[in-house]
Amino acid sequence: MKVYTYSEARQKFSMVLDIARSEDVIIKRRGGETFRVIFNKSPKSPFDVAGIKTKATTKDILNAVRESRAGCAEPNACGSGRAEPL
Repeated sequence: MKVYTYSEARQKFSMVLDIARSEDVIIKRRGGETFRVIFNKSPKSPFDVAGIKTKATTKDILNAVRESRAGCAEPNACGSGRAEPL
């Protein structure tokens, strides 16, 4: 456990945060108050999103991509035969 005064912690704040990743860090103020710096790792990336369940097959998805690349304006214009809303 590392202990810093408020002034030391303020001057070396980046280093204090790096140390807090691996051990407890205590910061003491002049009036006797103490504070503990705790590293809190996020459980996962904010870009991780839950999947959705669908009955679409790989073939359906590939057909939809081909249709969108071909510029089909109408859902049935390119012959997929499916006009289900998303």
